[in-house]
Amino acid sequence: MLNDIYCNEILNGRLPVNKVIETENVLAFHHTKPFYPVQIMVIPKKHIPSLIDMEEQDKNILHEILTVIQQVAAQVTAEYGACCVETYMGEYQTSRHLHWHVRYGEPLR
Repeated sequence: MLNDIYCNEILNGRLPVNKVIETENVLAFHHTKPFYPVQIMVIPKKHIPSLIDMEEQDKNILHEILTVIQQVAAQVTAEYGACCVETYMGEYQTSRHLHWHVRYGEPLR
């Protein structure tokens, strides 16, 4: 899969990550090159290109992703007082694997 760091590097173990939460279908981990003081990525373990590419059979994975995002967002908000949750699609998406950012703070760069 071209331009998919999640399948090509992270999910296969080539690039070690600092895990926050892991379930059967979802992995949440600290971004390997964060743009914010706190930046946690939440991804499905199954390759799904983006939110708009999800198929009906993936709806249970979406529910699991949102549950993990809720848990991570609650942790970040409890520690820092706020957080932002976002995903990208189309040309905004630099990696063609569905992923969500749970972040806090001003950009580092």
